[in-house]
Amino acid sequence: MGTVANEVIKPVKVERKLSFKGVITNEYFLYVVSFVSFIAIWHFVAKAQLLGKSLATPWEVIKELGRMTQTTLAGKTLWGHIWASTRRILIGFTLGAVIGVPLGLFMALNKYVNAVVKPIFDLFKPMPPIAWISIAILWFGIGEPSKIFIIFIGSLVPCLLNSYNGIRIIDEELYDVVRVLGGNRRDEILQVSFPAAFPALFAGLQISLSIAWTCVLAAELVSARSGLGWIIIRGMKLTKPELVLGGMAIIAIVAMGTTLLISGLEKFICPWKRGIEGL
Repeated sequence: MGTVANEVIKPVKVERKLSFKGVITNEYFLYVVSFVSFIAIWHFVAKAQLLGKSLATPWEVIKELGRMTQTTLAGKTLWGHIWASTRRILIGFTLGAVIGVPLGLFMALNKYVNAVVKPIFDLFKPMPPIAWISIAILWFGIGEPSKIFIIFIGSLVPCLLNSYNGIRIIDEELYDVVRVLGGNRRDEILQVSFPAAFPALFAGLQISLSIAWTCVLAAELVSARSGLGWIIIRGMKLTKPELVLGGMAIIAIVAMGTTLLISGLEKFICPWKRGIEGL
């Protein structure tokens, strides 16, 4: 039988003549204007010392980052610190997704699993991941396992919650269509539940990535000798705003890159969503 929830709607492209209004209202042009304006305001505020000497200019930040690619800080260059944080993110986030997504789907599809897991999940769900730092250090020490555990806790909740809600909000009429066409429970899950839940599932993955970066930074601020969070706290101790801002800028770039990877995977797996967005 054919699919029900993953029908692809191809966008119809309408050719428009080039005009001044069309250029200034183009989203990519507005992206450039927004970014350039931000850099210009940042440079002006830093040069005028409106915030004192606690803000470095964009050029000073770039020079500091360039210097860090050639010299070592705590035995690592900038690339080593980037990899240290990214590696922790990849391990903790992957563990959270591998456990959270299937568990959320099972909870939504099976009332018995939901009855067993949901009360415990609701108990831990409101607890901030950063609150686990102290207990993680007590359990695992100040090494890598404690940092990965905190990232895992932070990533687990959005993955599980969005997978669970992605199934729960599906229109019941879609299931009725499958039954009318002679489908069974397996067809309902494969043809309706999974495809319809994918957009919410990927939204949960993106939220998990954002929380994972927050968690790894918090862990590195407390106990670490490597990572972007450690660079930021090191810059604060040395009163070097260019080091602090450089660490923040690298975090933004790397986090944006990982988010774009998730978005690209979503567009590949959910072509029907891409088609609707293109209309």
